[in-house]
Amino acid sequence: MPRFAANLTLLFNEVTMLDRPDWAERCGFDGVEVLFPYDYSMADWEKALGNMPVALINTPPGDWAAGDRGFAAVPGMELQFRDSFLRAAEYASRLGAARLHVMAGVAKGPQAEQCYTENLAWAAAEAPALTLTLEPLNPDDMPGYFLNDYDQAARIIDDIGLPQIGLQFDLWHAARLHGDAASVWAAHRHRINHVQIAGFPLRNEPGGGGFSLPALCDEIDAHCPDTWVAAEYRPAKGTAQGLGWLAALKSRGAPIGS
Repeated sequence: MPRFAANLTLLFNEVTMLDRPDWAERCGFDGVEVLFPYDYSMADWEKALGNMPVALINTPPGDWAAGDRGFAAVPGMELQFRDSFLRAAEYASRLGAARLHVMAGVAKGPQAEQCYTENLAWAAAEAPALTLTLEPLNPDDMPGYFLNDYDQAARIIDDIGLPQIGLQFDLWHAARLHGDAASVWAAHRHRINHVQIAGFPLRNEPGGGGFSLPALCDEIDAHCPDTWVAAEYRPAKGTAQGLGWLAALKSRGAPIGS
């Protein structure tokens, strides 16, 4: 059975951020992920986390309100990328994060891809102990984002050829981008090093998207046994009240979604 992480950016919004790890633990999660932990000090996070492991954090996006979505693929922003990556790597190291998602940013074209691959190779050499993830994001939720196709991401990963760089499989984005999340998984499961789940099409509690969650868990057990499954969704009601899917998966009850 995979380990399940609560995405603290989206779940348990009923309480303050640093109270969420405790809630996640009491609700049955095995760990947590947080998209952008940088509003709080590493010492504050260490205290709040207690014994809860961190599955993943993202590199800083820059000025989100101004449209920044990371810098790795943005030509001319190499220094900003390196500064932001080093900050993320320090947080990941201190908090014991198993994965670091390198955000590509808003860009397009061959020059952006060259910038992306060069920055990723630099990042892998700079932090060889970290596992890096690349996540394609759908253009409705993330307009202009450079990495917006799983085949594109796979080609870049294969071209770089470094085992510490892998693919982040988000069931929601895979279904939005390609229509059939199970086919995306089948094509790319050997590259996947982190999984995120949400309900489709509303991005509420997990279920739907053409891939049953029990089947996904079986696939992870068979092909990616060290992979975390992170719940990254917007609860339809109180977070704790909507966690029946987690209890069912942990007990391997009736299939959820289809």
